[in-house]
Order: sequence, then structure tokens, then C-alpha cells
Amino acid sequence: MESLSPVLSPTAVKFCYPKLASTAASAATLPWFSFTSMASAQRRTPTSIHSAKPTKTLSATATTNPISVPPKKVLVPIGYGTEEMEAVIIVDVLRRAGADVTVASVEPQLQIEASCGTKLVADTSISSCSDQIFDLVALPGGMPGSVRLRDCAALQEITRRQAEESRLYGAICAAPAVALLPWGLLKRRQTTCHPAFMHKLPTFWAVKSNIQVSGGLTTSRGPGTSYGFALCLVEQLFGESVAKEIGESLLICPDDEKSKKEEFNNVEWSFDHIPRVLIPVANGSEDVEVVTIVDILRRAHVDVIVASVEKSVRILGSQGTKIIADKLIGVAAESTYDLIILPGGNAGAERLSKSRILKNLLKEQELAGRVYGAVCSSPAILHKQGLLKGKKATAHPSIVSKLTNEVINGTKVVIDGKLITSRGLSTVTDFALAIVSKLHGHARARSVAEGLVYDYPRS
Repeated sequence: MESLSPVLSPTAVKFCYPKLASTAASAATLPWFSFTSMASAQRRTPTSIHSAKPTKTLSATATTNPISVPPKKVLVPIGYGTEEMEAVIIVDVLRRAGADVTVASVEPQLQIEASCGTKLVADTSISSCSDQIFDLVALPGGMPGSVRLRDCAALQEITRRQAEESRLYGAICAAPAVALLPWGLLKRRQTTCHPAFMHKLPTFWAVKSNIQVSGGLTTSRGPGTSYGFALCLVEQLFGESVAKEIGESLLICPDDEKSKKEEFNNVEWSFDHIPRVLIPVANGSEDVEVVTIVDILRRAHVDVIVASVEKSVRILGSQGTKIIADKLIGVAAESTYDLIILPGGNAGAERLSKSRILKNLLKEQELAGRVYGAVCSSPAILHKQGLLKGKKATAHPSIVSKLTNEVINGTKVVIDGKLITSRGLSTVTDFALAIVSKLHGHARARSVAEGLVYDYPRS
């Protein structure tokens, strides 16, 4: 999607407080946690099988044992060139809500390389999903990923059947225009998509909104709107209260509640070469954090190496996403990096903290005066090594009480000299863009944000 930046519309939609436009009131602004309260006349009635109510335990009679409702089944197809932020955020958010999410490859093999180079491994092949019934089919975008989805006959048939049988389906970024449109699944549906593909949509039905719900179809604009898109799908499957709870757990908040960035002891991060960044990962690392940091930095033409501290390059993220690292940490340690960034996830951070090689790399990084940082629960690793001493930082709310340095609570990202930290999860988009701004300047960060369709300050 890097090539799309020059043709973006000048106004990016906001990530917090996403606006759900319905066919009845496209300009209405809703609270971030309520995506479906102004549904169009085409939306299904509350008595439908896909009513926007939380999954509950049903009881046949007042005296019998309760019968558990099966989990909602969701299909997320991926292919070569799929946008990794979109795919992983959709999967992560829906799994947090309790959905049974199947990631299916439309390629001959399960492993695919996403649009910004992240290697993902699907759960199964799309052919194995042909006879299954899903409560939701959600297509991530990306190029050429959307083309690969479009050209998959099995996926086309699954999605066509989904629409015909009045079950939920959705698409984001390029996928509405590139896949759903030629499949004939946008007829009489108001639709949005990535600004670079809006011209492909029928003019009368194209809507420049963050999220668009029209009947059983939900569409959205890009990586920067993925959380809002995924939470909108959660609300339709499980209800508003579940969507609100998941949104809060992801640290999504109104724009005026948390400032995006604070910087102390300002120093330049300047290099006479392409910056090299090491991102160590482990089983249990927060998958959305890993993928978001990698995606955004590579869009900014930063040389990013993902290194596994496990015995294998294949790691399992905290929400079940399978990621293939570029190298093992022992091989990666043979090189020098301008930045080392630690992703979070409680289990992942615990495993990172046990890596002797990583400990040595971090110690050398500080002694050499190079940049290092951490997000979510991983600032605790830096704290244990004395790398936060005399520094201002932030971290996930669950661990800030364990840090003895000065903690800045009122902001998403904190930079102190050559240390950068973040609260994690949804705030990692701002974290990665802050790194881009320090490395390449505000204009480059803003350009990357526009490609993401993510709201970013003009100055």
C-alpha cells in the first residue's frame, strides 16, 4: 500500500470516535463504543439470528441445565500481499470478544508474505472452509492481497452465499472495490474503502466515512481504521457492551482524554544510513503490536529485522496469530541496530526477559548511546535491567505501579532522550509514527499516516 500515499485524499479519518455512516444518516457522529445504534433501514431486525446482542447462555426451561450457545464463527481470508495490520487487528479483536476465528489462506500454501513483508501462517486452506457456515466473513485489504482474494473462486462462493443467506460480511481498505465490487456484492449498498480506490465505487453509493454499515455489509477505509472496523463487527456479533469492554481493554480512548506524545530531553535521532531496527519476539508477544510496528516502520523505508528468542523462527502471538520471524536472535545479534524495540504481551515479555542474548544487546545499546524502547508490559524488562533509571516513561496500566522511575500517565507515547515507550495495544500506531517522525521528520510520518488513513497532526 506504500504506493497509494501520493493519491490519498487530503483528509484522513480519525481512529478514535469512528463515525459510522448508515444509509439513513451518513453524517451522524456516534460515541466510539456505539457503532450500530443508527443502523440503516436495510439492517436486519433485532429478532434476526445476527441481532446485535451479546452471546448468552440459553435455558430450555427454568428447571433444566443451561445450554451453551456455540461461539460465533468468523472467517478471515489472507493471501500474498494482504495488509498485515488489517488482518491481524481484525483477528485479534474478534478473538478477544470470544469469536472462533479461522484464518484461511487463498494460496496453495498456508504461509503468506503480507504487503509490508510480515510472514503470516494461516490456520487452514480456504478450500477446507467451503462447506462451513460462518456468522461473519471479513476481508482484509492490501495490494496485491485484495486481488488474490478476488481471484479465489472458493472465497467468492463463500462470500456470495454469506450475502444471499443474510449473514454478516465485511471488507476494508482496497477489498470493497477490488473484491466485493466485481463479485456483485455491493449492489444497492452504501460503501466506503481506501481513498485511493474510492473512484472505483459507484458514485451514488460511495461514502467517505470511517465505517459504513449497509444491511449485512460493513466496510471501512484502511489500517488506521481497523480497530473501529473490528469493534463494529464485534458489536454486531456480540452487542454494544461487549464492544465497549473490548475497546477499553485495547486502550482506545477519546482524542481529548490522552495526548498522543510527550518528549523530554530532546535529542536528534539522525543517521547517515537507512536506520536499522531490531524487534525481538517470543511466543506470547502481543501480535497487533509486533505487526503494527513492523508495518509502519517498513512503510517509512526503515530496515526492520524481526528476531525470535525461541528455538524456532515461528512464534505464536498472544491472540493466536502465527508469525514467522526473519531470524533467530543469535543470528540477529551479529549485527548492530540503531533501535531495539520490545513488543509487549505478558507471556511474551516474560520470555523476552529470559533471553541472555537480548539482555546483552540491550546493555550494549545503552552503553553505545543508541536508541531503545518498549511498549505495553515490556518497559518492565528495561526497568529490571536498570535502563529506565532517571528516565521518564509510560507503560500498560497494569504494570505502571511496578516501575520506580517517573511514569507519565497522561499520554500515549513518551520520549526521553533516546528512550521511547508506549502504553501498548492501540497506542502502538502513535508509537510507531513517533519513531518515524524522529528518524525522518514530521512530513514523512504524516505521509505514512495518510497511507494508513490515520489522523495525524499537521505540525
